[in-house]
Amino acid sequence: MDVRCRSIDLNDVSALQGLGCGALAVGLLANQPNHPLRQALDLWLNPDERTALQQRLEQRRFKGKAGECLCLERLGPTPGTLILVGLGEPADVDLNAVRQATALACKAAAPAGSLGLALPLEALPPAAAALAAVEAARLVQFQDQRFKSEADPSPSLTTLVLLGLPADCSPELGRAAAICNGVELARELVAAPPNVATPQHLADTAAAIAREHGLELTVLERHECQALGMGAYLGVAQGSDLPPKFIHLTYRPTGEVKRRVALVGKGLTFDSGGYNLKVGGAQIEMMKYDMGGSAAVIGAMRAIAELRPSGLEVHMIVAACENMINGNAVHPGDIVTASNGKTIEINNTDAEGRLTLADALVYACRLEPDAVVDLATLTGACVIALGDDIAGLWSNNDGLATALLGAAEASGESLWRMPLRSSYKDGLKSSLADLKNTGPRPGGSITAALFLQDFISKDLPWAHLDIAGTVWSEKGRGCDPAGATGFGVRTLANWLLDGAPTSTAT
Repeated sequence: MDVRCRSIDLNDVSALQGLGCGALAVGLLANQPNHPLRQALDLWLNPDERTALQQRLEQRRFKGKAGECLCLERLGPTPGTLILVGLGEPADVDLNAVRQATALACKAAAPAGSLGLALPLEALPPAAAALAAVEAARLVQFQDQRFKSEADPSPSLTTLVLLGLPADCSPELGRAAAICNGVELARELVAAPPNVATPQHLADTAAAIAREHGLELTVLERHECQALGMGAYLGVAQGSDLPPKFIHLTYRPTGEVKRRVALVGKGLTFDSGGYNLKVGGAQIEMMKYDMGGSAAVIGAMRAIAELRPSGLEVHMIVAACENMINGNAVHPGDIVTASNGKTIEINNTDAEGRLTLADALVYACRLEPDAVVDLATLTGACVIALGDDIAGLWSNNDGLATALLGAAEASGESLWRMPLRSSYKDGLKSSLADLKNTGPRPGGSITAALFLQDFISKDLPWAHLDIAGTVWSEKGRGCDPAGATGFGVRTLANWLLDGAPTSTAT
């Protein structure tokens, strides 16, 4: 999609016609009849059109509330389609309102092929508004037709002109495009069936990014993981006929490294539950999305590789495997040893993600980064606590938590910080091993985070994002169509570009 910013006079009817857009969308505020955009709208229409529009507004009871959208087809003049979108009260116009209005306008304008979009953005930073609008326009039109014998894509925009935004917002357009590339990659990975998105496929995807953008890639095979003592990860992998792939993708900047971070993603390409088989409404058929954390970190690396920020070194780690059942699979009650020497009693084979993450986190900490962030579809308990729209955030560092919360808010993704209550760790005690892999049912997402913390080096800033509820949307939300959302890519990309910690490494 071709995107441009134009700071034209919105009262200049000939300039609007000269844009050549098939549709024009105007954002209106609630209870603001004298707003310049509303007055400009009257100039664009002839008397008959103004009368028809007023009648339509009254019939539809259009008040400019957030989420309202009204289309008017015009015969003859260009643009031929007029779209009105509501943004709510002036005090409510934030970046999320921009995203919602843009998404509505783009869906309505898709048959026209091109859109000029004028929103009341005077209260927002132009660059941030441009980034939010472009991301919404791109992501709301995402369609995945890969697995249909006869693709039938819906109409989509080829051109978007953001009216009233200065041309110096152009760098934000490039940033938005790179981040959207990462989100779309993550969506494709999560949506792909488990016979396609295998551990090897994740490794191949990382290899393609490395080749295209000059990144470093290491893929450890089973015997190499054994040499490193990754008994927790390999214990999960041993029930599958597909070999595990431990993926380490690295972006190194040109020049001095000022920041070094590690991203760790849970990479269970299919989770049967193992001998604690998922039954009774556990949605085993959807367990292809149990690698949503790995998809998010791969997507974020795709964005970073394209944008190539200076001073930032990023390590992406995914311990990819399946959790399956065969004669060699781990039993409930088995004890495995992680690569930091800790022994783990497996009292539930369906709590496998934390086992793979344990060895991945130990590996990440040995790289001596300034911070480690892991993303995982880890617990149903987090979905019960926060629902489908909000991911849980646990962290041992207030500064890191604040930075991630800010990046998520700027991205239109929702995080909520949860407690790391040390007393809850009593539920992970084992009489035979150093710890069990699950605790009691109450506070299950908290004990899962506390389990992971045992594999983080002391005093190293770390954050855990449980994205179990947000990685998939049955009906779609905001600028995310139904299906895989690519959740986490935007938060990680914005955190890496704007808020990752300064390195203490020499």
